[in-house]
Amino acid sequence: MGLLGLVLLCGVPRAVRAQTSSAAGPPLTSADTPVVLDRVIGIINGDVLLESDVQAEMHFAALQPYSIPPGDNSRPLAAERLVNRTLILQQMNDPQQNQIAPQPSEQQVQQRIDELRKQIPACRRYHCETAEGWHKFLEINQFTEQQVETRWRERLRILQFTEARFRAGIRVPHSEIETYYETRLLPQFDKEKVTPPPLKTIESRIEEILLQEKVNVMLQDWLKSLRDQGNVLILDPSYGVSNSTAQDSAGGVA
Repeated sequence: MGLLGLVLLCGVPRAVRAQTSSAAGPPLTSADTPVVLDRVIGIINGDVLLESDVQAEMHFAALQPYSIPPGDNSRPLAAERLVNRTLILQQMNDPQQNQIAPQPSEQQVQQRIDELRKQIPACRRYHCETAEGWHKFLEINQFTEQQVETRWRERLRILQFTEARFRAGIRVPHSEIETYYETRLLPQFDKEKVTPPPLKTIESRIEEILLQEKVNVMLQDWLKSLRDQGNVLILDPSYGVSNSTAQDSAGGVA
């Protein structure tokens, strides 16, 4: 469910109770038990953040094992990524900011998804390079192709926006790419007990991740200023989302 998918729930009760014929009617049955549809956990400049959004964000981490390691896939960090991403999208979609990012082409989206199918360690066992294997992987992980395409289209828009705003002049030495491959990527493939792809086939993807990490240093200050200027209200303190912490907003999306 998208971030705004249940915005109307803010104005209606969170539970629906079956009507009884009278106050002295029969005892409540399981059919009369309140049914929780969803829960609002935060409001970001008027946009509603729902518990189902956090669950979906955690679920999508299966498609981003490089930028969201399993140990970082917690509810608070997922909520943090959503807050940051929403702040960025609000800036991107605000005509007054004159910073609207263009929609990526279908070819760009499909190219990135094709790369993704070759790069996810868990995908190797399903042979995701084939259409049948990819469909099986999506089915096992409860994704649809449309969900993945929508996610990656948004992801590309944010990458293009952050690149235009922050990446100018940033370079990644090849030595850093090699170090990332050896220390962060190979262990994931070893854990899955599958043969890793050669470095040269995923070098551009690693460079993108490292670029994003460098951009995030600059992005952190910018997101903090957006939080200070705007209104980020987290209703559930168990999520522990601060008003100034900036996680990996793109990997979350990137």
